[in-house]
Amino acid sequence: MGKIFCVMGKSATGKDTIYKRILEEEFLGLKRIVPYTTRPIRDGEEEGKEYHFATEEDVKRLEEANLIIELRAYNTIHGIWKYFTVNDGSIELDKENYMLIGTLETYVKIRDYFGSDRVIPIYIEVEDGERLARALKRERKPENQKYEEMCRRFLADSADFSEEKIKEAGVTKRFINDDRDGTLDEVKAYIESMM
Repeated sequence: MGKIFCVMGKSATGKDTIYKRILEEEFLGLKRIVPYTTRPIRDGEEEGKEYHFATEEDVKRLEEANLIIELRAYNTIHGIWKYFTVNDGSIELDKENYMLIGTLETYVKIRDYFGSDRVIPIYIEVEDGERLARALKRERKPENQKYEEMCRRFLADSADFSEEKIKEAGVTKRFINDDRDGTLDEVKAYIESMM
């Protein structure tokens, strides 16, 4: 029976790096669930790799076909962007183990859809002051400098990942990312033990 490992955490916790590095581990053999988004494609991204880039018409069509597992809409400074997971036929839990990255809400809806015995949370955590320092360092790069969006995400994370919501979701195990390599090894060992 295949599993879906859902990596999540507030912004600037290093979850993206952990997610990418774990997917590179051939011995785990995890397949990637590619999410969908209506946000514009960014430089260096490829259709079907980071995301499937969709239009509002695509969202409507997928909703009418009852294929959207979960959908989140964010009112960004650039407009409303949607991120969602689709039952597009690419998830075969009778054959493979998968990994995806998302929010606490993503985890809950994926778990409710596929079952709690098949969906395992990987919650990455960093102290808020360190997280803010990491986010600011990233935004200071000339190609980034979207401070308003950084602040919006930081504040939204406080609500989205409140202790109450973490408890309600039944997430009990946390991986404190204060040592990237050590945390990575801990997450890999945990995933292997849960397969």
